[in-house]
Amino acid sequence: MPLALFDLDNTLIGGDSDYLWGQFLCEIGAVDVSYYQEKNKYFYEQYCKGKLDIYAYSEFSMEPLSKYTMDELNLFHKQFMEDKIEALFLPEAEKVIGWHRDKGDTLVVITASNNFVTAPIVNHYGIDNLISTELEVVDGQYTGNVLGIPCYKNGKVEKLTLWLNSSKESLDKSTFYSDSHNDLPLLELVTNPIVVNPDEKLNKVATKNGWNSVDWR
Repeated sequence: MPLALFDLDNTLIGGDSDYLWGQFLCEIGAVDVSYYQEKNKYFYEQYCKGKLDIYAYSEFSMEPLSKYTMDELNLFHKQFMEDKIEALFLPEAEKVIGWHRDKGDTLVVITASNNFVTAPIVNHYGIDNLISTELEVVDGQYTGNVLGIPCYKNGKVEKLTLWLNSSKESLDKSTFYSDSHNDLPLLELVTNPIVVNPDEKLNKVATKNGWNSVDWR
């Protein structure tokens, strides 16, 4: 079946889950607030500019996870969903997901954000396939290290290629929805690229290429 690929942050939800997770950790006192807020803002600004060092950011953002047990982290995440995420679900996104589902398309969320933060969000939309930056777990504890390739820029293409090989799916008649110019490598690869509330740089590329643009806000 054709693939319907969706970015997550600022596409399926009206915000950035990684950045909001950092804010949430500050609010509950799980990190050094003054240091973490400053660095979290810096990395988010670098991401928006397309200049993010994904390995430096991953080291920063994943380090707090190694300090808590899985049970503690799951309790944090439950509160995070209630406090930060539930208000960001987009009815228009749900309609489009339902349309692809009714057609029998294979639904996939592909995001640079890590699987711990994103999996419960993706579950809300009833999507089974998640391709993300994956976290290393040893003896039931996050180590703070990335497992494999970060799912960012060309890394999204690499991780999707691995997934395609293992799932026997293909990009024939595929669609990808994204808001970010960081996703141009994948947008340029699929059959039907669609930009969703695009950032300025992506909007210029989409206009030049005649790509469809939609507003889910």
